[in-house]
Amino acid sequence: MTMHTLSVLVENKPGVLARVSGLFSRRGFNIGSLAVGETENPDVSRITIVVNAESSPLEQVTKQLNKLVNVIKIVELDPQVSVARELLLVKVRADRSARGQVLETVNLFRARVVDVAPDTLTVEATGTPDKLAALLRDLEVFGIKEMVQSGTVAIGRGSRSITASPALRAA
Repeated sequence: MTMHTLSVLVENKPGVLARVSGLFSRRGFNIGSLAVGETENPDVSRITIVVNAESSPLEQVTKQLNKLVNVIKIVELDPQVSVARELLLVKVRADRSARGQVLETVNLFRARVVDVAPDTLTVEATGTPDKLAALLRDLEVFGIKEMVQSGTVAIGRGSRSITASPALRAA
């Protein structure tokens, strides 16, 4: 099985996310990552779904997704021609003696400190899942107190846009 990233444009209406994700669960797919938000058009949302699946069964699910009334467009994003990122917030133990080392690690990964407490630093990082996993490995030695990670968001490279058609801008 391989990882597939789907970008699904949907009408921004209540219940659409439940119907889309329900279709995957009814077919026995485990969603590895799910992120949703408005596009440049407030009437349209983009759902980014990362799923581990064979191509043939995924194609069947995609065809069924296209039949849902509120689904506007579905595109599978090829990793070679798209940009994908995740967001990580991690609270790291960092007393005065370890703070300098933690800051060096944070700077090495081009992350940034967004909150400082006497015994912890909260770090914000964006990047690929591999980059964030490497950052977490390096911060583990200091002690991770708490963390939260977003799902993948992705967009195609270059000037082409899946929302560029006049029908989508007017939706």
